[in-house]
Amino acid sequence: MPVFTFSGKSASGEKVTGERVAANKDVLLQQLRRERITPGSVREKGKEFSLPTFGSGKVKTKDVAIFFRQFSVMIDAGLPLVQCLEILAANQENPTFQKTLNGVRTTVEGGATLANAMRQYPAVFDDLTTNMIEAGETGGILDVILQRLAQYVEKAVRLRSAIKSALIYPVAVVSIAVLIVGALLKWVVPIFTNLFTGLGVALPLPTRMVMGLSAFVGHFWWFFIGGAVAAFFGIKQIRKHPQGLYFTDKIMLNFPVIGMLLRKIAVARFTRTLGTLITSGVPILEGLAITARTSGNAVLQEALMKVRKAIEEGRTIVDPLKESGVFPNMVTQMIGVGEATGAMDNMLQKIADFYEDEVDAATRDMMAMLEPAIIGILGVSVGGIVISLYMPLFAMIGKLAG
Repeated sequence: MPVFTFSGKSASGEKVTGERVAANKDVLLQQLRRERITPGSVREKGKEFSLPTFGSGKVKTKDVAIFFRQFSVMIDAGLPLVQCLEILAANQENPTFQKTLNGVRTTVEGGATLANAMRQYPAVFDDLTTNMIEAGETGGILDVILQRLAQYVEKAVRLRSAIKSALIYPVAVVSIAVLIVGALLKWVVPIFTNLFTGLGVALPLPTRMVMGLSAFVGHFWWFFIGGAVAAFFGIKQIRKHPQGLYFTDKIMLNFPVIGMLLRKIAVARFTRTLGTLITSGVPILEGLAITARTSGNAVLQEALMKVRKAIEEGRTIVDPLKESGVFPNMVTQMIGVGEATGAMDNMLQKIADFYEDEVDAATRDMMAMLEPAIIGILGVSVGGIVISLYMPLFAMIGKLAG
């Protein structure tokens, strides 16, 4: 029988590689899925085979939420699993998502569980989804789990929308301000420079400063564009390395104003994710591991993995959460109460509700604070340039009038 080399991810998210002897590729793939290994690539000696990664970056989170909602209604109505997937795939407008659902249906028809079938498409169904689905299948409450997933994804979409709305306005205004100032320095100021040079008049300091800045921008405009592009790709490269990712995330969390908002977002996402997993029957240790991987912040991920290790050693969840320094005292106290009363899942959901409201309030406050500041900076920048250019003209008019 042929020998295959393979790579993939285990259920805990760790990279797995090795060699196996199997009759063919399909048999090997079935073996890996039974072992809860998500295959990434399988290669026979001298040949290469890669699993298609449908929907990478193309399936909208909103589409996934609608899918879970419809799926739960169908399961609750008693329709067979394969028939549900077939109907949902046929009515799916997104072709990438349609291919994904057809792939899941085919794998389920071959005898795999729904969770393992979904694990083939990590770009669409993450660890949180597949582990909750697995818990639902094991406990016979798949319809309930699908409803919880739909609620979780819908709230995640709302949280992401709040963050985007908070960023769009200041970024747009700052971008327009930079373009206006750049256009003035590149094309308008040189006209006045030629005029003043021809007149041979003495220029005040602000006018000379603006003319010097205009000359610098005119000769070295490429430096600004190149610097912006280099900074963008440089940060992307830095964030590809674990230490660089941790460093940049830590800087962002300690940033004035924005850092506080990011902390609230992190707490809301952490409590919502862990609360949803625990409510669905996922063990707390596995739930913490999944929450850490899906946290979206390297600092929070490291803190949660330390919390997980502390719980493995027999400690309560409260002490390591306090020691991490990431979570506010109110959060750790409420989680401690939930742990003591055996209602941690409900407590986590309440914390998530509170902090999602806090994110909305913080977003509005930040917008209220940034709007006048940005408009003031724009007014000072553009107005300062215009006034400095007209100062010599005012002086000349004053002399002529005198």
